[in-house]
Amino acid sequence: MTLTASVDLTIRDISRGAPGSTCSTQLLDAPWDVDARESGYGPGASMADAAPVTAPRQGEIPAEYREASAEELDRRIRAAKAELGERVVVLGHFYQRDEVVQHVDYVGDSFQLANAAKARTEAEAIIFCGVHFMAETADLLSAPEQAVILPNLAAGCSMADMADIDQVEEAWEQLMEVYGGEVDEDGIAEVIPVTYMNSSAALKGFCGRHGGIVCTSSNAATVLEWAFSRGRRVLFFPDQHLGRNTAKAMGIGLEQMPMWNPRQVLGGNSEQTLAEAKVILWNGFCSVHKRFTTAQIDRARAEHPGVRVIVHPECPMPVVDAADESGSTDHIRRAIEGAAEPTTFAIGTEINLVQRLAAEHPQHTIFCLDPVVCPCSTMYRIHPGYLAWALESLLRGEIINRITVTDDVAEPARLALERMLAAKPSSAAAARGADAAGR
Repeated sequence: MTLTASVDLTIRDISRGAPGSTCSTQLLDAPWDVDARESGYGPGASMADAAPVTAPRQGEIPAEYREASAEELDRRIRAAKAELGERVVVLGHFYQRDEVVQHVDYVGDSFQLANAAKARTEAEAIIFCGVHFMAETADLLSAPEQAVILPNLAAGCSMADMADIDQVEEAWEQLMEVYGGEVDEDGIAEVIPVTYMNSSAALKGFCGRHGGIVCTSSNAATVLEWAFSRGRRVLFFPDQHLGRNTAKAMGIGLEQMPMWNPRQVLGGNSEQTLAEAKVILWNGFCSVHKRFTTAQIDRARAEHPGVRVIVHPECPMPVVDAADESGSTDHIRRAIEGAAEPTTFAIGTEINLVQRLAAEHPQHTIFCLDPVVCPCSTMYRIHPGYLAWALESLLRGEIINRITVTDDVAEPARLALERMLAAKPSSAAAARGADAAGR
């Protein structure tokens, strides 16, 4: 089998002769070996992030999957999928390794895949090759009788873990003490909670209970407009960069966007600062997108005159400002597909997607802004061995690693998601989106 876009094979190749070309030599380790020793996120972009003690751990999978060759796993996955037929649907995020993506029925971003799960009502099981919060969202949007399976329970998300429900509840109590209540006499809330899709179901449920909403990287401006029509300000979590970049593009000044540090009283702010705030940004970030810098963009422009730089809005503000455009993973994919003439692209997002786009579009020159190969730690924890185990377990009548959201959380979380689905962009938001895409 030829996997020209395989980050796994790239790491194995460059690690033999170019020290420092990857962010960790432990990326060569089998994920089940990592699972056995790591209580954190494992090697990759999030390896320095502190994982909560409550983070799920993956137990040891049977030796037959750990010891199987790539060719045997490929054969077994294909055979199991063929036998299961429409009883199972396999979903894969853009950031998954190619050895997994080649077996999925749908590939996309977290919200596209949640919608795909919702659409496949005939499937008894949904195997979600992504991370924990994505599987939770699929469970929220799929039918109650459908089982959502995460092949490796250790595939979490460090950004999502940077805001937990206890911290957000405590922050809300402090904000209510400052603002004096959730809704004033005119029916306008003092603050509307907005959570990024990259968050736990518990936080989506929190937003549902408090008049809030969910957003994605592609509709964040629309969601913020929705929130500002109902409240004086927004509490945006967990990703500070998406919140800051989106609000800045809407004309909100940086002085009106204080950071909330959950480990400090009032998030480290004064009451006056909070009173003047428009967007309160949670102190969270994506460790993949935090790696991109303006120096990398300067180098790309110097080495490739005329290069088109596209970055994800989870990147720091100076990087987004220095790029030609920013957008979601799907925006990046569509921008490259829509380029009529051979173009050089420098992309600021996860390496698995960048290498796959380069392999799919050989007419273009496509490279990652970050010269160090450093995949998403937790996406990288999904391996064909885990996928084969999940599929063959279904053949045996066993459901392993089922992800479920309890009813008390699911009901308000669905409400927050429904508000997002119902929100429509204004003409101003559409114009801003076109401007950002063309910058």
